[in-house]
Amino acid sequence: ILNPWVFTGLLFGAMMPYAFAAWTMKSVGTAANDMVKECLSQFPKIMGPEKMTPDYERCIRISTEASLREMLAPGALVILSPLVAGLGFGKNACAGLLSGALVSSVQLAISMSNTGGAWDNSKKYISAGGLGKEFVKGSEAHKNSVTGDTVGDPLKDTSGPALNIVMKLTAIISLVFGSAINNFSSPNGGPFWLQ
Repeated sequence: ILNPWVFTGLLFGAMMPYAFAAWTMKSVGTAANDMVKECLSQFPKIMGPEKMTPDYERCIRISTEASLREMLAPGALVILSPLVAGLGFGKNACAGLLSGALVSSVQLAISMSNTGGAWDNSKKYISAGGLGKEFVKGSEAHKNSVTGDTVGDPLKDTSGPALNIVMKLTAIISLVFGSAINNFSSPNGGPFWLQ
């Protein structure tokens, strides 16, 4: 930790899961928005005099394309970060990045999974009348729990589990390119351009 390049990598590695999680949550919102627009455009035709059958393939296409398109930036972050750290700043920075990403990802993944699950369960609890008859569906408490569930679902279903990929893929990329990272490092582990 006393090595400045290890500490620099540690800081960037600790920040990386937060950027990744923010991008994945934003992606869920973008994909859901696209789906809502499509459904709103189909509903009048389905319910109207045309009696159109729902275009399920269009909805599946929107979901599939959004899932691929929206993961480009988070995927590039995970794949390129160890390469940029290792090839640009040396093996010590890459080691710091891996350590920071690992520790931060574990903490964030546990927090997101538990928080998202709690928000999801709170809506179910309120809907079942757990707070009393005056707080069932339609009440202000239920409306607030629906908002919490809307945020909690991407936390527990997308961002939390996806942080497992951050931990694994950064380590695998570093391992695969380990000899190149070593060759681009100075003898003391710093960047080659500071020799």
